[in-house]
Formats: sequence, C-alpha cells, structure tokens
Amino acid sequence: MSCEACRTIPPVIPQGYTPKGTYQTLASLNTYITGPRDASTAIIDIYDIFGLSPQTIQGADILSTRLNALVLVPDFFHGDGAKHEWLPADTEEKMSKLMGFVGSKADIPTNVGVLVEAVKVYRETFSSVKTWGSLGLCWGGKVAVLASGEGTLFTATAQVHPGRLETSDAEKLTIPHLVLASKDEPADAVKGYAGIISKNGHGGLVETYETMWHGWMGARADLDNEESLKEYVRGYAQAAEFFEKYLK
Repeated sequence: MSCEACRTIPPVIPQGYTPKGTYQTLASLNTYITGPRDASTAIIDIYDIFGLSPQTIQGADILSTRLNALVLVPDFFHGDGAKHEWLPADTEEKMSKLMGFVGSKADIPTNVGVLVEAVKVYRETFSSVKTWGSLGLCWGGKVAVLASGEGTLFTATAQVHPGRLETSDAEKLTIPHLVLASKDEPADAVKGYAGIISKNGHGGLVETYETMWHGWMGARADLDNEESLKEYVRGYAQAAEFFEKYLK
C-alpha cells in the first residue's frame, strides 16, 4: 500500500493549511479527493458534525500521504454543517438549533444510506481500488460503524472520538474496526467495544487518548497547542497503521 519513502507523517501546519487535493461532485456530493487516483486502496473520511474543516482536510491528506492511498471526504451536509456556537447547547435556542440539525441534515440512518450509495459510485469511478476503508470522526464514526455490519462494502473501518457510542453497534461488526476514544467518551461503552473487538475474531483495537478532548482530530483540533498537536499526529499515524494492516 505504501512505499518506504511514504512511511512518515508530513509536517502538520497549525494555521493557513493549503489542501493537496481537489473537489469533484460524485454521487451528488461535493467530494474532496486527495492521493493517487490509480491507487489500489481507498479510504472514505467521514467528517464530524461541523462539516469540512481545515483540520479534517489536513488529516485526510496525512492519511493519503502516509498510505499512498486515495482518500475521499464527501460533504454530506452540502456546505452547511453545525455551528460551533451551538455548543455547549446550554440554552433553549442553541439546543433547538442543534437538535433540528441532528434530526435533518445529520440524521444518522439517512446518511448511512447516502454513504452506501456514494461508495457504489466511488467504486465505479475509481476502478483501480481493490479495498475500501472508512474513517469516521465523531458523528462520522457513528455512520462508519453502522455501515460495517453484514453486507458491508468496506474491508476495515475506524472511528475517532466517536459520537453516540453504543456497544450494540460493535456487536454487529463483521470487519476489523479501530476506536480511538477521547477522555470524554462514556467509559462503559468504550470498555464494551474493547471487549467485543478483542473477541469477535475480525481484528481491531480500542484505545483511549486520556488527555485529549472529544474532537481532537477533527474540527475542534487545536494545532497550536504542543500536546494536542502531538496527539493529533499520533492519532492519524495510528489510524494509518491500522489501515495498512487490514486494507490488503
């Protein structure tokens, strides 16, 4: 999947990052595309509830460079993700806006269906790709894991600082799965995932980044802070190692 020269993480740019890829509309989704279009492996990177962000796009470029793989970031929200000012949802107005968004554009079952249809189009468009994976951040992690059961189109999937983590989702996995949790995820659900993945025979790993907050690898990543920058890099490196192991 990757050559020896690619087996390092490129320097992370805290501010003013220039994306390496381009955008193309596929399956009615504006899709960020990075990496070789004739790659044999591909990863669909599903962003968090805030939509496209410089931190997420840079993460996609990191995965592509590290793995010499094609990475696609579809814009499920069509340019209109959740707003940072809605969180914390500590007023009736903010809660109303957040719940309205979650119940419409960010509806999970609907977007699982959108993902499945998009993968079908991506597979036709990039015919050189033999194995497909998916990395989901927060909201995207829920979408990714729900697309990882019986009949999945993926070979391996991962979720980082996962949103709405439920052990019952892990029970339905039929492929290798990685979970990188923050200190803010429910410990019982993380433990439940770990127990299931360690015994289900499919492969995978669960690890908690004890000092990191929910969102440290996505739109809420603080790349100006030395520790969180280090953990951002470590998280993407760990995700890359997982995919390198299972996307063959």
